[in-house]
Amino acid sequence: MKSRGLEITNEDKCLDFLRSVNYYWLSAYLLPFKRKDNTYLPGTTFEKVHSIFEFDRKLRSLLLLVIEDIELYLRAQLAYHSAHTHGGIAYINEEHYNKHHNHEAFKKAIETAIHNNRNTPVVLHHKERYEGVFPVWVIVDFFSIGNLSYFYADWLIEDKKHIAKMLFNTTYPFLDSWMKCITVLRNRCAHHSRLYFSLFTDTPRVPPAIQYECTGRLYDQILMLKFLYPHKEKWNTSFMPQLKMLMSEHQNHINLEHIGFPDNWHELLECKG
Repeated sequence: MKSRGLEITNEDKCLDFLRSVNYYWLSAYLLPFKRKDNTYLPGTTFEKVHSIFEFDRKLRSLLLLVIEDIELYLRAQLAYHSAHTHGGIAYINEEHYNKHHNHEAFKKAIETAIHNNRNTPVVLHHKERYEGVFPVWVIVDFFSIGNLSYFYADWLIEDKKHIAKMLFNTTYPFLDSWMKCITVLRNRCAHHSRLYFSLFTDTPRVPPAIQYECTGRLYDQILMLKFLYPHKEKWNTSFMPQLKMLMSEHQNHINLEHIGFPDNWHELLECKG
């Protein structure tokens, strides 16, 4: 790293970091500063890269807390709608899904979820008392965010229209987009994937009233979380202060363009009304 131009003032600290993280992981955070000849831009320091790494790590943890709240809310609301509209075990009936639905794959995913939780009191109870039949409000708790997104995506249009309007005052194409994006973001955060200077293939649909154009960077995804977050006051009083503090803590080292943050990022993210 030194031979390529990285400035390292404290080699012991750098070596300790590499022993716990490894060079390959760190090298991803050097990408914004790498020139075509594989040397680093002047002024690129280990301290700067380490600060960006810490910013990324803390941000993933913060976003996971937000995603968890959204996931719990979606589980409850999707299960409630499915049960009250079609019945407690209607989710196992193929006729309640659209033409894109792969019912065999869906049933396999459910079987896997039950198997993975086979020793829990809930599964043991339903196998003993109800011959292994799980109502939707029970089985949904075993769904991953990917299963949940798949469950919703394959609903009939009328069901999707209803849930999008009732929960988020939007239309189903917007909610489809957000559900797809939150699945990818959640997996990236949970598997410690880099968010900083990372491009996202899927960008969320943004309501016309919001003056913002997606860039494929991280900010798009955080804006999507705002659209899905069910507790607006908590977003403003808990998430936003923590995000601002994190941004301030690392402001000397992060580049807003690398994460797609516009100059008025905090105004766009605040929940109004």
